[in-house]
Amino acid sequence: MRQETIKKLCCPFDKAEINLTVITKDIEGNIIDGFLTCNECKRIYPIVKGIPIMSPDEYRELKMEQPLIDKWKHHLKGKSYENFRLVAGNSENKSF
Repeated sequence: MRQETIKKLCCPFDKAEINLTVITKDIEGNIIDGFLTCNECKRIYPIVKGIPIMSPDEYRELKMEQPLIDKWKHHLKGKSYENFRLVAGNSENKSF
């Protein structure tokens, strides 16, 4: 995914701006892995192999996203996930 593409995206739920956290890039600077965070509803959308996963909550699966969350934990800056959203604190409840 090219970083210019991010400028064209918004949260599909509330149409708010999203922030990008890049985990890995290829040699051309394209985003391979990372996540997008909505400024309003705080939903997290993973980027996997260059593809942003911006599905409605009811179509998301914890089993598929949990390994990514665990892998990217240090990029969350002390925040945790609940109901597909980024929340303050170190909550042990990681249920989506």
